[in-house]
Amino acid sequence: MKKDLYIFSSGELKRKDNTLLFETSEGKKYLPVEETASIWIFGEVSLNKQFLDFASQKEICIHFFNYYGYYSGSFYPREHLNSGYVILKQVEYYLDKNKRLYIARAIVEAALRNIVVVLKYYNSRDVDFQKEIYIIENMINKLDACSSVEELMAFEGNARDEYYKSFSKIIKNPDFKFIRRSKRPPLDNINALISFGNSIMYSTALSEIYQTQLDPRIGYLHATNSRRFTLNLDIAEIFKPIVIDRTIFSVLNKNIITKKDFLKEMNGIVLSESGRKKFIQEVNQKLESVIKHPKLNCNVSYKRLIRLELYKLQKHITGDEEYKGFVARW
Repeated sequence: MKKDLYIFSSGELKRKDNTLLFETSEGKKYLPVEETASIWIFGEVSLNKQFLDFASQKEICIHFFNYYGYYSGSFYPREHLNSGYVILKQVEYYLDKNKRLYIARAIVEAALRNIVVVLKYYNSRDVDFQKEIYIIENMINKLDACSSVEELMAFEGNARDEYYKSFSKIIKNPDFKFIRRSKRPPLDNINALISFGNSIMYSTALSEIYQTQLDPRIGYLHATNSRRFTLNLDIAEIFKPIVIDRTIFSVLNKNIITKKDFLKEMNGIVLSESGRKKFIQEVNQKLESVIKHPKLNCNVSYKRLIRLELYKLQKHITGDEEYKGFVARW
């Protein structure tokens, strides 16, 4: 089974014969290319065209993050599975207002239902979230009345604002208080975790899209515009509550990440290298953990669920099966 490779040190990444070589001031490390799914670069790493050609040949996506842990961009290799027919259908469903609206609504509904699943999980553990659950479920019931993608996004934004209010009750660590969502830059520790975690989720979804016939540039909830990739943003919305948010609650309530794992930078707060390493380790454990799939009657990992979600979307646009977003059942 292929695994993701995370690089935090500074050095040079190069091709050496038929494998990967990462060279630093401390020495050389050979990395088995056939076992590498994607590469995530957080350190100051140099690489050349020969290496990128090799990565493309081996179908390896590379995700870059800057010094502060902010997502910079991705090297998306030459598509190896793309289908002209599937891309034409993607475009057709984007340009048709009703077809696009159906997919966008299904994504938002799944995302909000997964938020409710998270709240019900903690509600069953002596934290009263009946009010929040009622408000968000009421918003879900009104999604069918939305006549535009913009209206859907407004509903989702309002629901997430209500959801974020619950963070202060879920997180039991007295060192961490959540007041409101802030992004560029994150103004407190929890916002730094949310922003970093969401970037990880977007990149994970992008790597999974590469393994399908879908084009990542054509999304439905997020407009296809000057952004290079949008479909990964769509799919990430469904999984952020059950993967990223649950990980945030876990690392803070278990003191895996502490105040020492944050830095004040650029008028805001960012995760330190130690914090990023800890968080990625926990996210990976979550992505690799398995649940019983309600339809397939077998155990699948959360990471595999992302791929399956993309297959479902592809079947929808090719007319094989109506798309319904994944909703967790714990």
